Amino acid sequence: MRLSPTGAYPLPLVFRNLSVAAVLALCSLAHAQTKPSQVWVADQGDGTYVNPVLNADYSDPDAIRVGNDFYLVASSFDQVPGLPILHSKDLVNWELIGHALSEQPPVEVYAKTQHGNGVWAPAIRQHAGMFYIYYPDPEYGIYVTKAAKITGPWSTPKLVRAAKGWIDPCPLWDTDGNAYLINGMAGSRSGIKNVLILSRMSPDGEHMLDDGTIIIDGHGQDLTVEGPKIYKRNGFYYVFAPGGGVPTGYQLVYRAKDIYGPYERRVVLSKGSTPTNGPHQGAWVETAAGEGWFLHFQDRGPYGRVTHLEPLQWEHDWPVVGKDGEPVLRYKKPAVAVVSKVMTPPDSDEFDSARLGLQWQWQANPVAGWALPSQALGVLRLLNVPVDAVLGERLWTAPNVLTQKLPATAFTVTTKLNLASHSVGDRSGLVLLGQDYAYVATRRTEKGLVLVYGVSHDAGAETETVIRPLQGETVYLRMQLSEGARAQFFASEDGTHFTPAGEVFQARTGVWIGAKVGLFAQGPAMRGERSYVDVDWFRFER
Repeated sequence: MRLSPTGAYPLPLVFRNLSVAAVLALCSLAHAQTKPSQVWVADQGDGTYVNPVLNADYSDPDAIRVGNDFYLVASSFDQVPGLPILHSKDLVNWELIGHALSEQPPVEVYAKTQHGNGVWAPAIRQHAGMFYIYYPDPEYGIYVTKAAKITGPWSTPKLVRAAKGWIDPCPLWDTDGNAYLINGMAGSRSGIKNVLILSRMSPDGEHMLDDGTIIIDGHGQDLTVEGPKIYKRNGFYYVFAPGGGVPTGYQLVYRAKDIYGPYERRVVLSKGSTPTNGPHQGAWVETAAGEGWFLHFQDRGPYGRVTHLEPLQWEHDWPVVGKDGEPVLRYKKPAVAVVSKVMTPPDSDEFDSARLGLQWQWQANPVAGWALPSQALGVLRLLNVPVDAVLGERLWTAPNVLTQKLPATAFTVTTKLNLASHSVGDRSGLVLLGQDYAYVATRRTEKGLVLVYGVSHDAGAETETVIRPLQGETVYLRMQLSEGARAQFFASEDGTHFTPAGEVFQARTGVWIGAKVGLFAQGPAMRGERSYVDVDWFRFER
């Protein structure tokens, strides 16, 4: 067992080719998760890190440095709150500090689940004392939201380019005072793809001044050039952009002396002999001392798109990324002025706070009262929301499913539920949700509480099986996820003796996202006071 620099926490090392002992599972985490995750930590405590630095679905990452602080944003699609914002002092240890979107516009549209829509690849910049996040919604166009502080409040998103299929924006305020926005195109919505568009922008970043021009055309050499990030260095304009498609692609860099081109092209990062498929789409950042780094994602199917950190050096005004153009698995940490404590985004939750943890997201814009955290009671109260009369009980379309990202490739998650308030027809449970999904839950029948196991394939109708009657009104539900994203569900009434519920289930992706694990509570039409389930805690262990 390896200890952190403080000697306080074991740090899991999960790469099999590293000769390190497996980590021991520890006790539960506090609500704010002041301790790092028990299932994945990138910082090895010896001056090195292992990839991924974010072993969860923070896809399409973009990042900046402000002083000694790094900030990262990622796609959130239809999950609310959206536009997660993470903070780090060293690019390895990250904490989730907030979200830029408390609800997703158009508000009435995203009151219902919109799988695959919403926030695609965003970009974050600081300019003239303001933070800017540009993000696309493929159905509506490109939005911008602004804040004086990274923690907000963030302005109501403004649609700066109303155009279906215009995606993946990134701004550049040039040294001559001109401002620009580069973006990609989604052929599924616009009928145009594999080109990068540059538009002139007002200095305040809120208005487009022209209809855009093509500066890079991927046809003939690359498949699906998209996700551009634009920078200026040593008199060159650089466009970092992925090519070749998400699971199998590579990272391209283009450069030109004139922002409108013509641009030279070079592949700077590809899988090569490593296991890191499709290494691309991300952010070039530098430490305060000028050390270069590149953050990018890797598509891992049901686990989502995880974030890797690569060293970056410059040779003849071209970036060299990773180790000779291939991703690193383990590497020395960035040299930074401020030493970071070991940190990870939160996963476990004791529900001992007056606020819902930042790791939790809904499948649509939430309604007040769906979830009521209680510091006084030490629980999260989930109301059994009536199911849609047309859509029925399908969790795929239920907006009030509360989920979080898978935090590692293998783990055990257990939750404790109190069902004393359940009424006939209510069901509450633990779900692993993708286009195929499975759950273990309780259902109140005329004869009492029963344990059920349900499965849905291709987001279709659910097949539910009664496992056994329940004797009391407290139940512990568990899911063990093994390598390859295979899940086995369990249940217990004493928290000690767990028995399997259902067959082994193969997890599957959502739409553009990985599978998610979470909680749900549903009921029939409301009559008087709505019933509820109290969730005592939700714990991840190795």
